[in-house]
Amino acid sequence: MFCYQCEQTAKGTGCTVAGVCGKEEQTAVLQDLLVYAAKGISMYAHRAGQLGMQDRAIGRFVIDTLFTTVTNVNFDPERLKKLLDQAYEVKEKAAALYQEACRAKGVTPEKLDGPAQWKPAADLKGLEEQGRSASIEQRAAKLGTDAAGLQELIMYGLKGMAAYVDHAHVLGEEDDAIYAFVFEALDFLAAEGTDLNQYLGMALKTGEVNIKAMELLDKGNTGRFGHPVPTSVRVTPVKGKAILVSGHDLEDLAALLRQTEGKGINIYTHGEMLPAHGYPELKKYPHLAGNYGGAWQDQRKEFDEFPGAILMTTNCIQKPADSYKHRIFTTGLVAWPGVHHVPNGQFAGVIEAALNEKGFEHDEPEKTIMVGFGRNAVLGVADKVIDAVKAGQIRHFFLIGGCDGAKSGRNYYTELAQKVPQDCVILTLACGKYRFNKLDFGNIGGIPRLLDVGQCNDAYSAVRIAMALAEAFKTDVNGLPLSLILSWYEQKAVGILLSLLSLGIKNIRLGPTLPAFLTPTVVKILQEKFNIMPITTAEQDLKAILG
Repeated sequence: MFCYQCEQTAKGTGCTVAGVCGKEEQTAVLQDLLVYAAKGISMYAHRAGQLGMQDRAIGRFVIDTLFTTVTNVNFDPERLKKLLDQAYEVKEKAAALYQEACRAKGVTPEKLDGPAQWKPAADLKGLEEQGRSASIEQRAAKLGTDAAGLQELIMYGLKGMAAYVDHAHVLGEEDDAIYAFVFEALDFLAAEGTDLNQYLGMALKTGEVNIKAMELLDKGNTGRFGHPVPTSVRVTPVKGKAILVSGHDLEDLAALLRQTEGKGINIYTHGEMLPAHGYPELKKYPHLAGNYGGAWQDQRKEFDEFPGAILMTTNCIQKPADSYKHRIFTTGLVAWPGVHHVPNGQFAGVIEAALNEKGFEHDEPEKTIMVGFGRNAVLGVADKVIDAVKAGQIRHFFLIGGCDGAKSGRNYYTELAQKVPQDCVILTLACGKYRFNKLDFGNIGGIPRLLDVGQCNDAYSAVRIAMALAEAFKTDVNGLPLSLILSWYEQKAVGILLSLLSLGIKNIRLGPTLPAFLTPTVVKILQEKFNIMPITTAEQDLKAILG
């Protein structure tokens, strides 16, 4: 196996024996093959679309295949095998659609090869061999490490986008143009060119379309649950039976809240579910008791200590410890061998497990934090913010956010937030916020110095806030007193980075390390075009930013 899609990849170069994330070689090569199969489907679907024929079911399946291969989503080889069998059926369906489109337009079909001709092996061993032939190492040997790295930059952006598109679909929001682009991009990757400029252009286009995907999810979330409002969230438990919900899927949380009404069970959020407390249609439930724990990488300790059932929605699962394996459940695309999997919205088993556990035996002293500073909330007081900037009360804005992780060096983000001067405001989003979101930052003229914008996909909200401020000050985002200091771990962060670059945003600081798939040549290109830079120390970076 070879995998370098996450920030914690072994030795900073790539996992070759087993994934640092916990995936075994078999899982890794099956995921490689699933991506290869998605390229084959897309070769036909892209051409059919160009001739005016689309099938949303094909788009949804390709999105599922990409999301399935995101870090910490699906570790189950049997489920991956089923997806590979389905992938062949969907590829044949896409091929038939292309043939039909050609007949309708009176054109001769292209003879496609490579992924378009893939047929699944009969057993897991055969599929593993096929997966090895579709590995990154094979492409790097053929195309060179620069082109292969840019291919993966695009692929990881697509995987991140797929997560948002899937969440939006769950909420009833779809966009055929996004499906069409995913087909186009995967077809482009299947061609295996060597022109680095073409790859960079496609990477930026991926970022551009990812903004549309985040906007689509924002529409789904706010349409279903209302716009987030500033909300105080309890971060210490209360007495009673309990269920902990982790991941990102607000619709799963809503379904669980409905199903647990009147049952004497308190619901707690974990990790990226924390922003749920700001949504009016979720916070209205009195048994949404608070947030428990921190970011995903501490879950084995936190889940072991949590005295109730645990529900994993979307990604962020780690290998469950035996102490809680009997009371953890996965749903949606999340899977781990031997862990109970429940269909979306069908949580009777989770509820039963919670009732069988002891729950919290007493209330702990109350502690709270604030969430809910989405674009509506912040722009609602934009005049106040603008006046504070003009009056010199607010000198600078810092966006400090992104993924958290276990690798050393992430204490940088805590130190940075603590050392940001008192006349500066910090916006944060995604689980990187847990590095400092329980600290007291005070306020500036009634404006909190720490504004939690939301989940990683709420980068869309942050961009909207920045653009509104830029318009008010008659400049562009690069002209604002705003600095972006991002932490990354997995592929959604890659998609967000590409989105920011597609908007022409420069001077982004990225850490704790630069991605292994970005070769020195590619890093140099990105530095020349966008002045992307690695983080250094909190003191040095603050001095460089503020002078």
